[in-house]
Parts: sequence; structure tokens; C-alpha cells
Amino acid sequence: MAFTGPVDDRLAIHELVASYADAVSRRDAKDWGDLWASNGVWCVPSFPSLERVEGRETIRNAWQAAMDNFSMNIMIQTLGAVDVQGDTATGRAYHNELVTDLEGNTHTAMGLYEDDYVRNDGIWQFAKRTFTPIHSGD
Repeated sequence: MAFTGPVDDRLAIHELVASYADAVSRRDAKDWGDLWASNGVWCVPSFPSLERVEGRETIRNAWQAAMDNFSMNIMIQTLGAVDVQGDTATGRAYHNELVTDLEGNTHTAMGLYEDDYVRNDGIWQFAKRTFTPIHSGD
């Protein structure tokens, strides 16, 4: 897939993915939720209750409930590919996260997001994100 499509669109999608990691690291549910299309789908098959979550507000609420299990987290995401086709695009982003749970234990998680993006009213948003863990550790 690599990087295909107009540069301005690819840059906007890069900023979308960076904004996702930034909102997670700041634990900002409003900013994080606003990155999703109203009918977005979030899939984290390895995490009970997040196997498939549909709709922006339901996604935001599920994310907040999951975040309540951690006292700190820092997320970094790097785009590996983006293919823009008009007002839709696909891509993948590699994920690296450091979290501290409520008991003070620190964990790392690395994985892959496979993404579908959609442009709504000139703004790129997540239509679907599916996370696959690659490595985790303490």
C-alpha cells in the first residue's frame, strides 16, 4: 500500500493519527471522541467488552471506562501506510504505549491498528480502527 493519494490528505490523516495518540496521552475523552465519525467502529478483539464498539458516543464511553483502569499512559503511533481514494482512505499505524495500572504496575503494549478513514465536511475522521496486539510486557 505505501503512501498514495494527495499529499494534503495524507498529511491530514497523519495529523489525525497523531491527535489520537495525543488525546490518549492527555486522557482527553472529548478530543479523542471527536476524532471518530458519528457511525465509527472501534475493534479491540483482545480486550473484553471492546471486541466491536459502534457509534462515536458509545466508543467514547467505552474508551473512558477502559482508561479508568490506568493512572497514566503515554501513547506513540507511527503511520506505516495510507491510501487515499477520494473521501475515504485506508491505512495502518504502529502503536507503542506505556501504561501504569491503578496498583502502580507499569506495562508496555505494542501493536498494529488497521484503519479506515472518512472525510466528513472536509475533516478526516476514523471510520473504523481495528487493533491487533504484537507484543506486551511488564
